[in-house]
Amino acid sequence: MKLLVLGGTVFLGRHLVEAALARGHEVTLFNRGRHNPDLFPECEKLRGDRDGGLEALRGRRWDAVVDTSGHVPRLVRDSAELLADAVEHYTFVSTLAAYADFPAVPGIDESRPLAAPEDPFAEEVDFRTLGPLKALCERAAAAALPGRVLAVRAGLLAGPHDPTDRFTYWPRRVARGGEVLAPAGPWLRVQLVDARDLAAWIVRMAEARHTGAFNATGPARPLTLGELLDTCRAESGSDARFAWMDERSLLRAGVGRRMELPLWMPGAPGAAAADCRRALAEGLAFRPLADTVRDTRAWDASRPADAKRRAGLDPVREAELLDALRAVPAEAVPSEAVPAGA
Repeated sequence: MKLLVLGGTVFLGRHLVEAALARGHEVTLFNRGRHNPDLFPECEKLRGDRDGGLEALRGRRWDAVVDTSGHVPRLVRDSAELLADAVEHYTFVSTLAAYADFPAVPGIDESRPLAAPEDPFAEEVDFRTLGPLKALCERAAAAALPGRVLAVRAGLLAGPHDPTDRFTYWPRRVARGGEVLAPAGPWLRVQLVDARDLAAWIVRMAEARHTGAFNATGPARPLTLGELLDTCRAESGSDARFAWMDERSLLRAGVGRRMELPLWMPGAPGAAAADCRRALAEGLAFRPLADTVRDTRAWDASRPADAKRRAGLDPVREAELLDALRAVPAEAVPSEAVPAGA
C-alpha cells in the first residue's frame, strides 16, 4: 500500500509510520519538517504547510492517507478536498472529546451526537475547543470524501515519545519511590491505549478500507489507577507507597486536574468509561500494561534530565500536599470520597 501520512514524526504519527513500514508499506510524509526531521530516511518526505502550502501534494496518488495533524476544520477541508481524487481512503485521527456530552456521560458509544463549537469559525485550539474543532474536522473530511473516511476517536494515549507526559508521569514518579500522592482512591477507573497498539490497528484498518467512526481506547477490561500504580511499582522495583488523597481535599488545595495530577478528572464520570466495543470487534488489541510502563519509563530515562516535563506534580508541591494529608485524621476523610462497594 502506498500510504500518505499528514504529520508522522510526533508520538502517534511516529508510531504509525513505524507500523506501516513494518508491514511493508511505501510511506510518504507530508509536514513542515520542524519536528524530528531526520526520522525515517527511508521514506519520501514532502515539505509544506497545511495552511496554504499544499502544493507538494498536487498531482500525486496514494492508496490511503492518515491525517494525524488535523485540528482546524478549514485546513482539514483543504487537504481532504485536494486529496479526494488522489486517494481511496482517508483516516482522520479524532478524539473522544468530539462528543457533545464527553466526559460528563459514561458509556459513550459512536451513536452519540458530536459537539459544536461556540464559534464555528474559531481556529484557536486549546483544551476547551479541541473536541468541538475535531468534530468539525471529521465532518469536513466526510464531506470531501463521502463514504471513504475512517474517524478514529482516540482516548488517552500512552507509551514512548508522548509529548504530553500525562501517562509518563506515573512510571517516572513511582520509580523514584517513597510516598507517592495519588488521587481519589485505588478504585479510580482509568482508560488508555498504547500509541503503538493504536497505530498498528489504524494501519490494518486502512489496509481493509474500513470506514465510519470508532472509539479507540482501552484496555479491553476495566483498569483501575491502583492496578496501574502497582504495575509501575512492580516494573521499577521501587519502594513506592501510595497515599490516597480524597477529591474534596485535592480540589480545596487547588490541585489541577488532568495535567498537574494526571489521570484525575473529578466531575467527569465519562472520562474513563467510553464504550470501545466496536473497535475491539474490529481487532483493536492491547499489549500488557507492564510492557507499556516499562518501555515508557525507559524512553523517559533517555531524555535529558533538564528536559521540560509538561505534566505531573512538582516535588515540592507534592510534599506540601502529603504533609496536609498526614495532618487530617483518618475519620475526617469524607465518606463520599470512597464509592459504595469499593
